[in-house]
Amino acid sequence: MSEEMCRVAVKDGIRHIVCTPHANDDYRYDRPQLQLALQQLKKIAGANLTFSLGCDFHFSYDNIQLALEDPDKFVISGTDYLLVEFSDYAISPAITDSLMRFAAMGIRPVITHPERNLMMQRSPDHVIRFAENNCVIQVTANSLTGHWGEGPKKMARWLLDHDAVHVIASDAHDPSFRPPILSKAYDVVAEAYDDDLARALVDDNPAAIVRGLPLPYFPQPLKK
Repeated sequence: MSEEMCRVAVKDGIRHIVCTPHANDDYRYDRPQLQLALQQLKKIAGANLTFSLGCDFHFSYDNIQLALEDPDKFVISGTDYLLVEFSDYAISPAITDSLMRFAAMGIRPVITHPERNLMMQRSPDHVIRFAENNCVIQVTANSLTGHWGEGPKKMARWLLDHDAVHVIASDAHDPSFRPPILSKAYDVVAEAYDDDLARALVDDNPAAIVRGLPLPYFPQPLKK
């Protein structure tokens, strides 16, 4: 399956993949073991793709404590960027405080797929506040194409309209239902806005993240 996903990605024009296994109560995150698996994947993929290792970091109390003690275990390799996934069922008032603790350590949170989070769909201003506090906002490519339904699609467009999207990612899980494809979302953004924005979200900003650099596109989000 991984080999087929690499073929799909290369065909779509993708050149680099950040591998992001889950780090939550259901999936134990063993970084050394995953690094060994990634070495195997690199051999399978050949020269057409390069890779980084990170994780989809569930923002739970236990995870937060572990990451505060050893952030290098969870960030995208060679960078200070940490992919953060929130619960679908509650937004704790302590979230902002925890994000600020990471920021004080030099860790840059990347909020993943807020458009698919039920709580944030009901209170999208939460996402605006995260962006105002220097968090990177990442939406899923196939949310923009309607794969996840009208709610996530509408939310993704609302965030784009409010200058509160910085990265579009595939969030790929398999070769067919959730494939590593970005071109369709690129076309949606290019048609609805312009090519410069599409390029910033699909190419320029992601390239900066995997190099551990500041984002070239990071506007002040618009209020309602």
